[in-house]
Amino acid sequence: MNLNAGKLADPRAGYGMQWVYQSADELARGVNEVLVESELKAALLRLNPEIELRPELADEVIYKLRAILISVNQIGLVKANEEFFKWLSGEKTMPFGENNRHVPVRLLDFDDLTNNRYVATNQFRIHHRETKIPDVVLLINGIPVVVGEAKTPIRPSVSWLDGAHEIHTVYENAVPQLFVPNILSFATEGKELFYGAIRSPLEFWAPWRLESDSGDIAKSLGLAEIGKELTDLLKPKRLLDILLNFSLFTTNKKKQRSKVIPRFQQYEGANKIVQRVIEGRIKKA
Repeated sequence: MNLNAGKLADPRAGYGMQWVYQSADELARGVNEVLVESELKAALLRLNPEIELRPELADEVIYKLRAILISVNQIGLVKANEEFFKWLSGEKTMPFGENNRHVPVRLLDFDDLTNNRYVATNQFRIHHRETKIPDVVLLINGIPVVVGEAKTPIRPSVSWLDGAHEIHTVYENAVPQLFVPNILSFATEGKELFYGAIRSPLEFWAPWRLESDSGDIAKSLGLAEIGKELTDLLKPKRLLDILLNFSLFTTNKKKQRSKVIPRFQQYEGANKIVQRVIEGRIKKA
């Protein structure tokens, strides 16, 4: 957990950000492409003064990002996600400054969230080993950061687990490139909403508690019943906070790499502690 969390945790800043719904056909991308490169290039120009002066540099960055997407077949999904995470969080530099000085490259704006473009779509067709069509994909600046699966409860036995299984067992293996930039995935059958990190076993997926009064994004995606939880979890500000301050990569005793994201109570508790410290309100025993 990063003490910068307080900056993104201020409820006055950023919660007005809204997802814009676009049909998958409206996105300028081919079925083999994970990124909407026109959107990403526009963001690189917008957020990086050096690239704005020399627009061809954006192509160099996109080339490197494509290389990470392709590398998933060799290094595995968690390591590829970790490498892409460094770019998303602004840790990577390129020699774009004066006299080839290295400068940070920003794909996302964490300071002014209105500088990012937030798109929600459904039936996002993607082809790798085979063609898959996840129900919901959320993109920031042309980068798919959330995948969701919504199952219709036509039988009493259908639950969120069916959707989570589809993501974890089917999609992550059939189209792993789609999950290289992933912040989190979610699954629902219209009554319960659970979310998890890439390659996270289903027993580690967790529910998100109801907080928001609005379910606008959920309604546009046909998920009105769990709209309040979904809208609360998927607020752009919330997702960027989870990305920047609450995403960890760890190695177990078998030297296997894994990604960890917070449960609701961990997220809320940590942000409240940070806010108290920032405001000088230290809880006394």
